[in-house]
Amino acid sequence: MEKVPYRGWPNCYRLANDEVELIITGDVGPRIIRFGFIGDDNEFEEFSEQVGQTGGSEWRVYGGHRLWHSPEDKVRTYHADNGPVKVVEENGTVRVIQPPEAATGIQKEMAITLEAANRVKVRHYLRNVGLWPVKLAPWALTVMAPGGMGIVPQPTKAHPDRLLPNRALVLWPYTDMTDHRIHWGSRFILLRQDQNAQTPTKIGLSANDGWGAYLRKDHLFLKTFEYIEGANYPDNGCSLEMYTNDRMLELETLGPLQLLAPDDVIEHVEHWFLFHGVEAGEDEESVERAVLPLVAVAWK
Repeated sequence: MEKVPYRGWPNCYRLANDEVELIITGDVGPRIIRFGFIGDDNEFEEFSEQVGQTGGSEWRVYGGHRLWHSPEDKVRTYHADNGPVKVVEENGTVRVIQPPEAATGIQKEMAITLEAANRVKVRHYLRNVGLWPVKLAPWALTVMAPGGMGIVPQPTKAHPDRLLPNRALVLWPYTDMTDHRIHWGSRFILLRQDQNAQTPTKIGLSANDGWGAYLRKDHLFLKTFEYIEGANYPDNGCSLEMYTNDRMLELETLGPLQLLAPDDVIEHVEHWFLFHGVEAGEDEESVERAVLPLVAVAWK
């Protein structure tokens, strides 16, 4: 870990190897503001009008990767993370710990480990330091740079006799199923980020294959997570959600809803992978050909 300034924030921390680097903020957060190949673009979007700012009570998106708790609520979800966080390195893992949220009694923490050339393990923790149990689910949101395409697999696991439904598809009030950005495929749902789009859109599903990806140019960002069969997921059964507007696309994973007692902790783990030279278009055949072998590598 190396302490570095980054775009107006004097206290940031860089994790790097010969291939990729991450920038973790210490002045606000917990946030991972950058992930990318060394000397190349940030795979995450940065909101340039906000990066480097601190303080104030208004929530800022900033960009990068953040941790929330679901279900979404205007009061508890948009708790401003505009102040400094504690950053500690332990045996190659960087722990980033936010002071408890005054309104909710929840303390957020990320533990980030650069495990291999292109693999990162991100453990997300929600700790109840309040006096009462809180029902919530961990919610990890990654703000991807514009101009790419989100990829999520249609669930493949099914009842042996194929008599029961095997997926939940969830839409938000502002989601138009005829939106040109969405491809409702037989194997994948593809969501294209369009900088000329006038309205946002969002979809969610029970992604029991445990992965989602974002393809931009020939770079593929892939995240994997554990899906727990039979668990009660928020937002009518969503373990993965994608949101996009004219600025970015968010690739979001969620854990099951739990009643978190005082002093208890929930953990939600993502594994990130970054690949280059990935040749895929906006059709299912090329996505299957180019992306699925990389998913198989990630699960090894």
